[in-house]
Amino acid sequence: MNDTALLGPWIRRFLLEHLVGERNLSRNTQRSYRDTLALLMPFASSQLKKTVDQISPTDLSADLLRGFLTDLEKSRGCGITTRNQRLAAIHALANFVGLHSPEHIGWSGEIRSVPFKKASHAPVPYLEKPEMDALLEIADRSIAQGRRDHALLLFLYNTGARADEAAQALIGDLDLAVCNRDYSSVSIRGKGNKMRRCPLWPQTVEELRPLIEGRASTERLFLNRCGQPTTRFGIYDLVERYVKRIVHKFPSLAQKRVSPHCIRHTTATHLLRSGVDINTIRAWLGHVSLTTTNIYAEIDLEMKAKALAHCEVKDTKRAKKWRENVGLMTFLRSL
Repeated sequence: MNDTALLGPWIRRFLLEHLVGERNLSRNTQRSYRDTLALLMPFASSQLKKTVDQISPTDLSADLLRGFLTDLEKSRGCGITTRNQRLAAIHALANFVGLHSPEHIGWSGEIRSVPFKKASHAPVPYLEKPEMDALLEIADRSIAQGRRDHALLLFLYNTGARADEAAQALIGDLDLAVCNRDYSSVSIRGKGNKMRRCPLWPQTVEELRPLIEGRASTERLFLNRCGQPTTRFGIYDLVERYVKRIVHKFPSLAQKRVSPHCIRHTTATHLLRSGVDINTIRAWLGHVSLTTTNIYAEIDLEMKAKALAHCEVKDTKRAKKWRENVGLMTFLRSL
C-alpha cells in the first residue's frame, strides 16, 4: 500500500507543508489543527478496529465524522463553537487531500459536505468604565510585582492585545517618544504573524519605562514573578486573580466571564463610545474584516440609547382649531 492510500502521510504533509509552508498560519492555529487530528485519529481507530497507521482516507467516512463530532459534544463536553472549529480543521485536511490526489476528490467532497452546526451568538462581555478603572487600580504598586501587574493590565486595555500577543511582545517592539510632541507606539504580532502598530498612552509609557530599563531589546516585555517570560495562561490567571479582589465592589462582574479577551472587547467598546470610527478600531485590534469589528456597534446599549434619543419624536402641543384662532377670525371680519 503506497503512502497516498494512507491517511497518516497526508496528515504529516498537511501539518508541515500546507499549514506552515503554504499558509504560514500562526503557531496557535497550527496547534489547534494538530489537536483536532490527535483527537480524531484515536476515535477513528477505535471505531474501525484498526491501528492509527492503517487508516486510509476513505475509512474516514462522513458518518464516522458525524460520530466523532457527537462524541466531542457528549463525552468531552465541547460547545458548538469548539465543535465547529474541529470540523473546520477536518474540512481543511480533506480539501488539501482532494487538491493533491484526484482519486480522493469524491471522498473530499463527502467530508466537506458535513455541515457546521448553527450556534447562537452569546453576548460579547465587556467592562463598564468604573469596573475597568477598579481593575487597573487594585494592583499594589508599592511592590515590584504589583507594578508589573498594573503595567500589564494597562497595556492590555490600551492596546486591546490578545493574551498571546502581550506575552510575545518584545522590548524592541516598543517605540517610546523622547519628547512630548512625539507619539509612542508598540508593534504587535497578531494572528497569521500580521504586524500592526498601536499608539500608547503617556500613562502606559510611564508604567513601561521602569520595566525595560537596562534590559536587552530582544527580551520579552513582560516577566512573571520568577523573572521568566510570562505566558498567555499566566496572563489569564492574573486577570482572574485581580477580578476576584474587586467582585465584592462590583457584583455585576460575577455574571461576566472576565478574561484578557474581555478586556480586548472593553477597549473596543470604550473607543467606540469615545467617538473613534469603526475602521480605526478595526486596525487598532488587528481585525481582517470590518464585519468582525461591527459587533461592538451592535452590543453597546449606551450608544443605542443615545441614537434613540436623537430620533425620538418629541411631544408637540395640539394645534388650535381654526375657530379658536382669534387673530385670524378678527382679521377675516375686518375685511
